[in-house]
Amino acid sequence: MVNVVDDSGIQARLQPDALAVYEFATNRRWNYAEWDEAIARTAGLLAGQYGIKMGARIAALGRNCAEQALLHLACARLGAIFVPLNWRLAVAEQLRLLEDCEPELLVGDSEFLLPLASAIRQVELVALRPQIERAAPLAPVQFDRSRPSLILYTSGTSGRPKGVLLSERNIAQTAVNFGMLARVTHQSAMLAETPMFHIMGIITNLRPAFMRGGAVLLSEGFEPSRTLARLSDSTLKVSHYFCVPQMAQMLRNTEGFDPEKLRNLTAIFSGGAPHPAADIRAWLRDGIPIADGFGMSEAGTVSCMPIHIPIIDQKAGATGLVPPAIQTRIVGAEGQEVAPGMAGELLLKGDNIFIGYWRAPEETAKAFTEDGWFRTGDIARQDEDGFLFLVDRKKDMFISGGENVYPVEIEAVLAALPGIREAAVVGVPDARWGEVGHLAVVVAENGPDENLILEFLNARLARYKIPKYISFVEVLPRTGTGKIQKPQLRIQLSQKA
Repeated sequence: MVNVVDDSGIQARLQPDALAVYEFATNRRWNYAEWDEAIARTAGLLAGQYGIKMGARIAALGRNCAEQALLHLACARLGAIFVPLNWRLAVAEQLRLLEDCEPELLVGDSEFLLPLASAIRQVELVALRPQIERAAPLAPVQFDRSRPSLILYTSGTSGRPKGVLLSERNIAQTAVNFGMLARVTHQSAMLAETPMFHIMGIITNLRPAFMRGGAVLLSEGFEPSRTLARLSDSTLKVSHYFCVPQMAQMLRNTEGFDPEKLRNLTAIFSGGAPHPAADIRAWLRDGIPIADGFGMSEAGTVSCMPIHIPIIDQKAGATGLVPPAIQTRIVGAEGQEVAPGMAGELLLKGDNIFIGYWRAPEETAKAFTEDGWFRTGDIARQDEDGFLFLVDRKKDMFISGGENVYPVEIEAVLAALPGIREAAVVGVPDARWGEVGHLAVVVAENGPDENLILEFLNARLARYKIPKYISFVEVLPRTGTGKIQKPQLRIQLSQKA
Protein backbone atom coordinates (compact mmCIF):
# COMPACT_ATOMS: atom_id res chain seq x y z
CA MET A 1 0.00 0.00 0.00
CA VAL A 2 1.29 3.49 -0.88
CA ASN A 3 0.93 5.92 2.00
CA VAL A 4 0.34 9.64 1.54
CA VAL A 5 2.63 11.08 4.18
CA ASP A 6 2.48 14.88 3.86
CA ASP A 7 1.00 17.83 1.98
CA SER A 8 3.27 17.44 -1.04
CA GLY A 9 2.38 13.75 -1.19
CA ILE A 10 -1.35 14.38 -1.29
CA GLN A 11 -1.02 17.21 -3.82
CA ALA A 12 1.01 14.86 -6.04
CA ARG A 13 -2.11 12.70 -6.22
CA LEU A 14 -4.72 15.48 -6.27
CA GLN A 15 -3.05 17.59 -8.97
CA PRO A 16 0.19 15.95 -10.15
CA ASP A 17 0.72 18.33 -13.08
CA ALA A 18 0.21 21.59 -11.13
CA LEU A 19 3.26 23.80 -10.56
CA ALA A 20 4.73 23.26 -7.10
CA VAL A 21 8.06 25.11 -7.20
CA TYR A 22 9.84 27.39 -9.63
CA GLU A 23 13.38 28.62 -8.92
CA PHE A 24 14.39 31.87 -10.60
CA ALA A 25 18.16 31.46 -10.24
CA THR A 26 18.30 28.18 -12.18
CA ASN A 27 15.02 28.28 -14.13
CA ARG A 28 14.18 24.86 -12.67
CA ARG A 29 10.55 23.90 -12.07
CA TRP A 30 8.77 20.98 -10.45
CA ASN A 31 5.16 19.96 -10.70
CA TYR A 32 3.70 18.28 -7.62
CA ALA A 33 4.42 14.75 -8.85
CA GLU A 34 8.06 15.70 -9.48
CA TRP A 35 8.32 17.62 -6.19
CA ASP A 36 7.01 14.68 -4.16
CA GLU A 37 9.50 12.38 -5.88
CA ALA A 38 12.34 14.87 -5.26
CA ILE A 39 11.51 14.86 -1.52
CA ALA A 40 11.56 11.05 -1.54
CA ARG A 41 14.92 11.02 -3.35
CA THR A 42 16.36 13.57 -0.90
CA ALA A 43 15.23 11.41 2.00
CA GLY A 44 16.74 8.37 0.30
CA LEU A 45 20.04 10.21 -0.19
CA LEU A 46 20.19 11.35 3.44
CA ALA A 47 19.39 7.91 4.81
CA GLY A 48 21.51 5.96 2.34
CA GLN A 49 24.64 7.93 1.47
CA TYR A 50 24.87 10.08 4.61
CA GLY A 51 23.45 7.70 7.19
CA ILE A 52 21.03 10.24 8.65
CA LYS A 53 18.81 8.69 11.31
CA MET A 54 15.91 9.83 13.45
CA GLY A 55 16.82 12.81 15.64
CA ALA A 56 19.98 13.72 13.67
CA ARG A 57 20.47 17.38 12.75
CA ILE A 58 21.27 18.74 9.30
CA ALA A 59 22.46 22.35 9.35
CA ALA A 60 22.34 24.71 6.37
CA LEU A 61 24.16 27.94 5.54
CA GLY A 62 22.98 29.18 2.21
CA ARG A 63 20.75 31.52 0.29
CA ASN A 64 17.28 30.44 -0.74
CA CYS A 65 17.18 27.44 -3.05
CA ALA A 66 15.02 24.42 -3.71
CA GLU A 67 17.48 22.08 -1.99
CA GLN A 68 16.90 23.75 1.38
CA ALA A 69 13.15 23.18 1.09
CA LEU A 70 13.75 19.59 -0.02
CA LEU A 71 16.10 18.94 2.89
CA HIS A 72 13.57 20.17 5.43
CA LEU A 73 10.71 18.16 3.98
CA ALA A 74 12.93 15.09 3.71
CA CYS A 75 14.02 15.53 7.34
CA ALA A 76 10.36 15.46 8.38
CA ARG A 77 9.86 12.14 6.61
CA LEU A 78 13.00 10.69 8.21
CA GLY A 79 12.39 12.05 11.69
CA ALA A 80 15.56 14.16 11.40
CA ILE A 81 15.81 17.88 12.21
CA PHE A 82 16.65 20.64 9.76
CA VAL A 83 18.62 23.61 11.17
CA PRO A 84 18.87 26.59 8.77
CA LEU A 85 21.44 29.07 10.08
CA ASN A 86 21.68 32.79 9.47
CA TRP A 87 24.46 33.33 6.93
CA ARG A 88 24.55 37.02 7.90
CA LEU A 89 26.02 36.16 11.29
CA ALA A 90 29.71 36.50 12.01
CA VAL A 91 31.71 33.26 11.64
CA ALA A 92 32.25 33.09 15.40
CA GLU A 93 28.48 33.24 15.93
CA GLN A 94 27.86 30.53 13.35
CA LEU A 95 30.43 28.27 14.99
CA ARG A 96 28.68 28.64 18.35
CA LEU A 97 25.39 27.57 16.80
CA LEU A 98 27.01 24.57 15.13
CA GLU A 99 28.56 23.58 18.45
CA ASP A 100 25.12 23.81 20.03
CA CYS A 101 23.14 21.79 17.49
CA GLU A 102 25.92 19.25 16.68
CA PRO A 103 24.83 18.46 13.11
CA GLU A 104 25.68 15.23 11.31
CA LEU A 105 25.92 17.23 8.10
CA LEU A 106 26.38 20.86 7.08
CA VAL A 107 25.18 21.97 3.66
CA GLY A 108 25.54 25.42 2.18
CA ASP A 109 26.99 27.82 -0.32
CA SER A 110 30.76 27.57 -0.79
CA GLU A 111 31.36 31.10 0.47
CA PHE A 112 29.88 30.17 3.85
CA LEU A 113 31.29 26.66 4.23
CA LEU A 114 34.99 27.35 3.72
CA PRO A 115 35.87 29.09 7.02
CA LEU A 116 33.85 26.76 9.22
CA ALA A 117 34.89 23.85 11.41
CA SER A 118 36.43 21.06 9.36
CA ALA A 119 35.31 18.40 11.84
CA ILE A 120 31.76 18.54 10.47
CA ARG A 121 30.92 16.80 7.20
CA GLN A 122 30.20 19.52 4.66
CA VAL A 123 28.70 19.51 1.20
CA GLU A 124 27.82 22.37 -1.12
CA LEU A 125 24.17 22.83 -1.96
CA VAL A 126 24.93 22.80 -5.68
CA ALA A 127 26.66 19.43 -5.28
CA LEU A 128 23.48 17.97 -3.78
CA ARG A 129 21.52 18.52 -6.99
CA PRO A 130 22.99 15.64 -9.04
CA GLN A 131 23.12 13.46 -5.92
CA ILE A 132 19.39 13.93 -5.33
CA GLU A 133 18.59 13.20 -8.97
CA ARG A 134 20.53 9.90 -8.83
CA ALA A 135 19.32 8.77 -5.39
CA ALA A 136 16.81 5.99 -4.92
CA PRO A 137 13.57 7.38 -3.47
CA LEU A 138 12.70 6.47 0.10
CA ALA A 139 9.44 4.58 0.28
CA PRO A 140 6.72 6.66 1.97
CA VAL A 141 6.23 5.82 5.62
CA GLN A 142 3.78 7.39 8.05
CA PHE A 143 5.60 9.46 10.68
CA ASP A 144 4.85 10.96 14.06
CA ARG A 145 3.90 14.61 13.56
CA SER A 146 4.70 15.42 17.17
CA ARG A 147 8.39 14.81 16.46
CA PRO A 148 10.55 17.89 15.89
CA SER A 149 11.61 18.56 12.31
CA LEU A 150 13.04 22.08 12.57
CA ILE A 151 15.26 24.21 14.80
CA LEU A 152 15.22 27.96 14.25
CA TYR A 153 17.75 29.96 16.24
CA THR A 154 16.62 33.21 17.76
CA SER A 155 18.82 35.45 19.89
CA GLY A 156 18.01 35.22 23.58
CA THR A 157 17.74 38.07 26.03
CA SER A 158 20.61 36.53 27.97
CA GLY A 159 22.82 36.84 24.90
CA ARG A 160 22.83 33.08 24.34
CA PRO A 161 21.04 32.06 21.11
CA LYS A 162 18.08 29.77 21.65
CA GLY A 163 17.04 27.00 19.27
CA VAL A 164 13.27 27.01 18.79
CA LEU A 165 12.19 23.39 18.38
CA LEU A 166 9.19 22.95 16.05
CA SER A 167 7.29 19.79 15.21
CA GLU A 168 5.37 19.01 12.04
CA ARG A 169 2.18 19.50 14.05
CA ASN A 170 3.31 23.02 15.01
CA ILE A 171 4.25 23.81 11.42
CA ALA A 172 1.03 22.41 9.95
CA GLN A 173 -1.05 24.54 12.31
CA THR A 174 0.84 27.65 11.22
CA ALA A 175 0.06 26.72 7.61
CA VAL A 176 -3.62 26.36 8.49
CA ASN A 177 -3.64 29.64 10.43
CA PHE A 178 -1.96 31.70 7.75
CA GLY A 179 -3.86 29.99 4.94
CA MET A 180 -7.15 30.98 6.55
CA LEU A 181 -6.19 34.58 7.29
CA ALA A 182 -4.43 35.24 3.98
CA ARG A 183 -6.73 33.44 1.54
CA VAL A 184 -4.21 30.90 0.29
CA THR A 185 -5.71 28.58 -2.36
CA HIS A 186 -4.63 26.16 -5.09
CA GLN A 187 -4.38 29.22 -7.36
CA SER A 188 -1.99 31.13 -5.09
CA ALA A 189 1.59 31.89 -6.11
CA MET A 190 3.98 32.90 -3.31
CA LEU A 191 7.05 34.94 -4.23
CA ALA A 192 9.43 33.54 -1.61
CA GLU A 193 12.28 35.96 -0.94
CA THR A 194 12.53 36.00 2.85
CA PRO A 195 15.67 34.08 3.92
CA MET A 196 15.00 30.48 4.87
CA PHE A 197 16.63 30.91 8.27
CA HIS A 198 13.52 32.94 9.26
CA ILE A 199 10.19 31.32 10.10
CA MET A 200 8.62 33.46 7.40
CA GLY A 201 11.07 32.08 4.84
CA ILE A 202 11.09 28.39 5.71
CA ILE A 203 7.49 28.03 6.92
CA THR A 204 5.08 30.82 5.97
CA ASN A 205 6.37 31.22 2.42
CA LEU A 206 6.25 27.48 1.73
CA ARG A 207 3.92 25.39 3.85
CA PRO A 208 0.55 27.14 3.27
CA ALA A 209 1.13 26.88 -0.49
CA PHE A 210 2.03 23.18 -0.30
CA MET A 211 -0.94 22.51 1.97
CA ARG A 212 -3.38 24.16 -0.45
CA GLY A 213 -1.68 23.11 -3.68
CA GLY A 214 -0.43 26.55 -4.68
CA ALA A 215 2.92 27.45 -6.24
CA VAL A 216 6.13 28.65 -4.60
CA LEU A 217 8.33 30.96 -6.68
CA LEU A 218 11.79 30.81 -5.10
CA SER A 219 13.85 33.97 -5.23
CA GLU A 220 17.49 34.30 -4.22
CA GLY A 221 16.70 37.49 -2.29
CA PHE A 222 15.26 40.98 -2.30
CA GLU A 223 16.48 43.49 -4.85
CA PRO A 224 13.96 46.31 -5.30
CA SER A 225 13.89 46.66 -9.09
CA ARG A 226 14.05 42.89 -9.69
CA THR A 227 11.41 42.19 -7.07
CA LEU A 228 9.10 44.85 -8.46
CA ALA A 229 9.52 43.41 -11.96
CA ARG A 230 8.52 39.96 -10.72
CA LEU A 231 5.52 41.27 -8.82
CA SER A 232 4.48 43.16 -11.98
CA ASP A 233 4.93 40.19 -14.35
CA SER A 234 1.47 39.14 -15.52
CA THR A 235 2.76 35.67 -16.50
CA LEU A 236 3.96 34.90 -12.96
CA LYS A 237 0.70 36.01 -11.33
CA VAL A 238 2.26 36.47 -7.88
CA SER A 239 -0.56 36.54 -5.35
CA HIS A 240 1.28 36.63 -2.00
CA TYR A 241 4.43 38.52 -1.05
CA PHE A 242 6.06 38.97 2.37
CA CYS A 243 8.32 41.84 3.39
CA VAL A 244 9.23 44.15 6.23
CA PRO A 245 7.83 47.71 6.02
CA GLN A 246 11.16 49.15 4.88
CA MET A 247 11.17 46.80 1.88
CA ALA A 248 7.61 47.78 0.98
CA GLN A 249 8.62 51.44 0.99
CA MET A 250 11.64 50.68 -1.22
CA LEU A 251 9.30 49.04 -3.76
CA ARG A 252 7.13 52.16 -3.88
CA ASN A 253 10.20 54.31 -4.42
CA THR A 254 11.59 52.13 -7.22
CA GLU A 255 11.56 53.52 -10.74
CA GLY A 256 8.77 51.94 -12.74
CA PHE A 257 6.43 51.39 -9.79
CA ASP A 258 2.95 51.08 -11.26
CA PRO A 259 0.14 49.80 -9.03
CA GLU A 260 -1.89 48.83 -12.10
CA LYS A 261 0.66 46.09 -12.77
CA LEU A 262 0.20 44.62 -9.27
CA ARG A 263 -3.45 43.60 -9.60
CA ASN A 264 -2.68 39.88 -9.29
CA LEU A 265 -1.67 40.42 -5.68
CA THR A 266 -4.08 39.18 -3.05
CA ALA A 267 -2.05 41.39 -0.72
CA ILE A 268 1.41 42.39 0.35
CA PHE A 269 1.99 40.92 3.80
CA SER A 270 4.12 42.97 6.15
CA GLY A 271 5.61 42.34 9.56
CA GLY A 272 8.78 42.32 11.61
CA ALA A 273 8.76 46.03 12.43
CA PRO A 274 6.33 48.88 13.13
CA HIS A 275 4.50 50.05 10.00
CA PRO A 276 3.49 53.73 9.82
CA ALA A 277 -0.22 54.19 9.14
CA ALA A 278 0.56 56.79 6.46
CA ASP A 279 2.62 54.26 4.51
CA ILE A 280 -0.12 51.63 4.81
CA ARG A 281 -2.74 54.06 3.50
CA ALA A 282 -0.53 55.02 0.54
CA TRP A 283 -0.83 51.41 -0.66
CA LEU A 284 -4.55 51.38 0.02
CA ARG A 285 -5.06 54.48 -2.14
CA ASP A 286 -3.48 52.52 -4.96
CA GLY A 287 -6.00 49.73 -4.41
CA ILE A 288 -3.46 47.27 -3.00
CA PRO A 289 -4.16 45.66 0.39
CA ILE A 290 -1.13 45.68 2.65
CA ALA A 291 -1.86 43.29 5.48
CA ASP A 292 0.24 43.71 8.58
CA GLY A 293 0.65 40.70 10.80
CA PHE A 294 2.42 39.42 13.87
CA GLY A 295 4.35 36.21 14.25
CA MET A 296 7.39 34.75 15.92
CA SER A 297 9.61 31.70 15.65
CA GLU A 298 7.98 30.11 18.69
CA ALA A 299 4.40 30.52 17.43
CA GLY A 300 4.38 31.04 13.68
CA THR A 301 1.61 33.29 12.40
CA VAL A 302 -0.27 34.74 15.38
CA SER A 303 -2.40 37.40 13.67
CA CYS A 304 -2.95 39.06 10.31
CA MET A 305 -5.09 41.88 8.96
CA PRO A 306 -8.12 40.94 6.84
CA ILE A 307 -7.68 41.26 3.06
CA HIS A 308 -10.25 44.04 2.97
CA ILE A 309 -9.16 47.60 2.20
CA PRO A 310 -11.83 49.46 4.23
CA ILE A 311 -11.02 47.41 7.34
CA ILE A 312 -7.26 47.88 6.90
CA ASP A 313 -7.86 51.62 6.55
CA GLN A 314 -10.03 51.72 9.66
CA LYS A 315 -7.62 49.63 11.75
CA ALA A 316 -4.28 50.85 10.37
CA GLY A 317 -1.63 50.11 12.95
CA ALA A 318 -3.22 46.86 14.13
CA THR A 319 -1.56 43.50 13.54
CA GLY A 320 -4.87 41.90 12.74
CA LEU A 321 -7.15 39.13 13.90
CA VAL A 322 -6.10 35.95 15.69
CA PRO A 323 -7.35 32.70 14.09
CA PRO A 324 -9.67 30.49 16.15
CA ALA A 325 -7.05 27.76 16.65
CA ILE A 326 -4.98 30.11 18.84
CA GLN A 327 -6.08 31.02 22.36
CA THR A 328 -4.92 34.39 23.72
CA ARG A 329 -4.72 36.06 27.09
CA ILE A 330 -3.44 39.55 27.94
CA VAL A 331 -2.14 39.78 31.49
CA GLY A 332 -0.65 42.30 33.87
CA ALA A 333 2.60 42.14 35.82
CA GLU A 334 1.15 39.71 38.38
CA GLY A 335 -0.37 37.40 35.78
CA GLN A 336 -3.91 38.72 36.17
CA GLU A 337 -6.03 39.30 33.08
CA VAL A 338 -6.33 42.99 32.24
CA ALA A 339 -9.55 44.76 31.33
CA PRO A 340 -10.58 44.69 27.64
CA GLY A 341 -8.66 47.25 25.62
CA MET A 342 -5.90 47.55 28.22
CA ALA A 343 -2.27 46.65 27.53
CA GLY A 344 -0.49 43.68 29.03
CA GLU A 345 1.75 40.78 28.12
CA LEU A 346 0.35 38.57 25.37
CA LEU A 347 0.09 34.86 26.25
CA LEU A 348 -0.71 32.14 23.71
CA LYS A 349 -1.88 28.54 23.51
CA GLY A 350 -2.41 26.30 20.49
CA ASP A 351 -0.96 23.52 18.36
CA ASN A 352 1.20 26.14 16.65
CA ILE A 353 3.23 26.76 19.84
CA PHE A 354 6.73 25.30 19.76
CA ILE A 355 7.86 22.23 21.71
CA GLY A 356 10.56 24.06 23.64
CA TYR A 357 14.09 25.42 23.32
CA TRP A 358 16.76 23.02 22.16
CA ARG A 359 18.82 21.75 25.08
CA ALA A 360 17.62 24.61 27.28
CA PRO A 361 15.11 23.24 29.82
CA GLU A 362 15.41 26.24 32.10
CA GLU A 363 14.71 28.69 29.28
CA THR A 364 11.78 26.52 28.19
CA ALA A 365 10.32 26.48 31.69
CA LYS A 366 10.59 30.27 31.94
CA ALA A 367 8.79 30.66 28.60
CA PHE A 368 5.59 29.04 29.86
CA THR A 369 3.23 29.67 32.74
CA GLU A 370 2.46 26.85 35.15
CA ASP A 371 -0.76 26.12 33.28
CA GLY A 372 0.92 25.98 29.88
CA TRP A 373 0.52 29.43 28.35
CA PHE A 374 3.43 30.70 26.25
CA ARG A 375 4.78 34.07 27.36
CA THR A 376 5.47 36.05 24.20
CA GLY A 377 7.28 38.89 25.99
CA ASP A 378 5.29 41.36 23.86
CA ILE A 379 2.97 43.98 25.29
CA ALA A 380 -0.33 44.05 23.40
CA ARG A 381 -3.93 45.13 23.61
CA GLN A 382 -7.04 43.85 21.85
CA ASP A 383 -9.86 46.18 20.83
CA GLU A 384 -13.60 45.58 21.00
CA ASP A 385 -13.58 44.04 17.50
CA GLY A 386 -10.88 41.52 18.37
CA PHE A 387 -8.03 43.28 16.54
CA LEU A 388 -4.62 42.89 18.12
CA PHE A 389 -2.31 45.88 18.59
CA LEU A 390 1.33 45.54 19.67
CA VAL A 391 2.13 48.31 22.14
CA ASP A 392 5.72 47.68 23.17
CA ARG A 393 8.25 44.98 23.86
CA LYS A 394 8.60 43.60 27.31
CA LYS A 395 12.34 43.26 26.87
CA ASP A 396 14.76 45.74 25.38
CA MET A 397 14.90 44.04 22.00
CA PHE A 398 14.54 46.22 18.92
CA ILE A 399 14.05 45.34 15.26
CA SER A 400 16.43 46.62 12.59
CA GLY A 401 15.50 45.89 8.99
CA GLY A 402 13.35 42.96 10.11
CA GLU A 403 16.11 41.40 12.26
CA ASN A 404 15.74 41.07 16.02
CA VAL A 405 18.58 42.79 17.88
CA TYR A 406 19.11 42.13 21.58
CA PRO A 407 21.16 44.85 23.29
CA VAL A 408 22.40 42.52 26.03
CA GLU A 409 24.23 40.45 23.40
CA ILE A 410 26.13 43.52 22.17
CA GLU A 411 26.80 44.66 25.72
CA ALA A 412 28.17 41.22 26.63
CA VAL A 413 30.62 41.34 23.72
CA LEU A 414 31.80 44.83 24.70
CA ALA A 415 32.48 43.67 28.24
CA ALA A 416 35.50 41.82 26.86
CA LEU A 417 37.05 44.94 25.32
CA PRO A 418 39.73 46.45 27.59
CA GLY A 419 39.01 50.01 28.61
CA ILE A 420 35.21 49.66 28.56
CA ARG A 421 33.79 50.43 32.00
CA GLU A 422 30.09 50.40 31.17
CA ALA A 423 28.04 50.00 28.00
CA ALA A 424 24.35 50.09 27.16
CA VAL A 425 22.57 49.82 23.82
CA VAL A 426 19.09 51.07 23.00
CA GLY A 427 17.07 51.06 19.80
CA VAL A 428 16.37 54.42 18.19
CA PRO A 429 14.18 55.27 15.16
CA ASP A 430 15.78 55.17 11.72
CA ALA A 431 14.18 56.18 8.42
CA ARG A 432 15.71 53.31 6.45
CA TRP A 433 15.87 50.38 8.87
CA GLY A 434 13.00 51.17 11.22
CA GLU A 435 15.31 51.06 14.24
CA VAL A 436 19.07 50.98 14.76
CA GLY A 437 21.31 50.67 17.78
CA HIS A 438 22.69 53.59 19.76
CA LEU A 439 25.53 52.66 22.09
CA ALA A 440 26.24 54.70 25.19
CA VAL A 441 29.64 53.84 26.60
CA VAL A 442 31.76 54.82 29.59
CA VAL A 443 35.45 54.29 28.94
CA ALA A 444 38.52 54.39 31.14
CA GLU A 445 41.26 56.95 30.63
CA ASN A 446 43.02 56.19 27.35
CA GLY A 447 40.18 53.76 26.58
CA PRO A 448 39.14 52.70 23.09
CA ASP A 449 37.85 55.24 20.59
CA GLU A 450 34.88 54.81 18.25
CA ASN A 451 36.93 53.17 15.48
CA LEU A 452 38.40 50.56 17.83
CA ILE A 453 34.98 49.77 19.29
CA LEU A 454 33.50 49.28 15.83
CA GLU A 455 36.44 47.14 14.73
CA PHE A 456 36.03 44.98 17.84
CA LEU A 457 32.28 44.52 17.30
CA ASN A 458 32.55 43.89 13.55
CA ALA A 459 34.85 40.94 14.20
CA ARG A 460 32.37 39.32 16.55
CA LEU A 461 28.83 40.24 15.54
CA ALA A 462 26.63 40.35 12.47
CA ARG A 463 26.59 43.67 10.67
CA TYR A 464 22.95 44.42 11.48
CA LYS A 465 23.75 44.21 15.21
CA ILE A 466 26.46 46.89 15.06
CA PRO A 467 25.23 50.17 16.61
CA LYS A 468 24.84 52.96 14.09
CA TYR A 469 25.57 55.60 16.73
CA ILE A 470 28.09 55.71 19.58
CA SER A 471 27.99 58.26 22.39
CA PHE A 472 30.69 58.57 25.05
CA VAL A 473 29.12 59.47 28.39
CA GLU A 474 30.39 60.09 31.92
CA VAL A 475 27.82 57.87 33.60
CA LEU A 476 24.80 55.74 32.74
CA PRO A 477 21.45 56.50 34.42
CA ARG A 478 20.56 53.88 37.02
CA THR A 479 17.76 53.02 39.38
CA GLY A 480 18.20 52.91 43.14
CA THR A 481 18.98 49.21 42.87
CA GLY A 482 21.68 49.80 40.27
CA LYS A 483 19.80 48.77 37.12
CA ILE A 484 20.38 50.86 34.00
CA GLN A 485 17.34 53.02 33.19
CA LYS A 486 17.09 52.51 29.46
CA PRO A 487 14.01 54.71 28.98
CA GLN A 488 15.92 57.57 30.60
CA LEU A 489 18.98 56.73 28.52
CA ARG A 490 16.91 56.98 25.32
CA ILE A 491 15.78 60.44 26.36
CA GLN A 492 19.36 61.55 27.07
CA LEU A 493 20.63 60.16 23.76
CA SER A 494 17.80 61.78 21.80
CA GLN A 495 18.68 65.13 23.38
CA LYS A 496 22.29 64.69 22.32
CA ALA A 497 21.21 63.87 18.77
